[in-house]
Amino acid sequence: MAILVTGGAGFIGSHTVVELIQAGKEVVIVDNFSNSKPEVLNRIEKITGIRPILYQADLLDKPAIDKIFEEQNIEAVIHFAGFKAVGESVQKPLEYYHNNITGTLMLCQSMREHGCKKIVFSSSATVYGMNNPVPFKEGMPTSATNPYGYTKVMIEQILSDLYVADKEWSVILLRYFNPIGAHESGLIGEDPNGIPNNLLPYIAQVAIGKLPCLSVFGDDYDTVDGTGVRDYIHVVDLALGHLKAIDYSLSHTGVEAINLGTGNGTSVLQILHAFEKACGHSINYKIAPRRAGDIASCYADASKAKEMLDWEATRTIEDMCRTGWNFISKNPNGLE
Repeated sequence: MAILVTGGAGFIGSHTVVELIQAGKEVVIVDNFSNSKPEVLNRIEKITGIRPILYQADLLDKPAIDKIFEEQNIEAVIHFAGFKAVGESVQKPLEYYHNNITGTLMLCQSMREHGCKKIVFSSSATVYGMNNPVPFKEGMPTSATNPYGYTKVMIEQILSDLYVADKEWSVILLRYFNPIGAHESGLIGEDPNGIPNNLLPYIAQVAIGKLPCLSVFGDDYDTVDGTGVRDYIHVVDLALGHLKAIDYSLSHTGVEAINLGTGNGTSVLQILHAFEKACGHSINYKIAPRRAGDIASCYADASKAKEMLDWEATRTIEDMCRTGWNFISKNPNGLE
């Protein structure tokens, strides 16, 4: 029996595929390479000694997805695939709603038709919106501040409704905080197409000289140093959380929302200075105005993951910056 990983060539997907293979699972990847590169497959094979089966297809192409379920014995699905840039989602709401929500509907239809009713969904801390107090707990009301966030809120609702209609479903909604870092080998890491939207790859590209300067959006928040505080989690810890979630889903039915974070907040400037330590030189930055929709602090109550999945994050901010620097310095032009 195999695990189907949608978006399995992406940043979090590729690290999760590595951990699944190393745990002895058979893995099938579906990816359209819209924000990932085929070279990732070579790197996964180098790390694990096994090349996962790949289908280059889009979730919006239902016949292509049906073909995977017809050809492979899929036991459960980890669903990463989706557009994920907050700013872009505001510019292109229709594209985001269509891709993320319709793609998920097509996937779930295929799953249902082929009797596969176990799904681990890549959700996000963005579903906690602007008005919940930190730390964020799974029982808090969900909302969003942008179309990307709303796709996560809506997909959580769709998957929850699936279980209401059919009690054979096992649905785990993993709400990630801020994944950073890279695999220890330096073979895979965060390699976005174009200018990065996320803090760490942006810092890394300034550190290596590809970008001139980091803009820090706001230094007047009510935080330790005035800059935004987030719960940064090492991508390998996050990947291991998926392994635990899959194992849980195979023996349970129902719907569970589970935070994957460290439970600690780190400011933008603290991350910047930790990365300076990792790369051994100072990194150019400037303070810019706050961004609309940004909150001062966002970090997890991670106790449910510990109780239910026996999972907790163990890697430090230093580990995250060290492995992130290792990846960018070995792959200055990304995965070529």
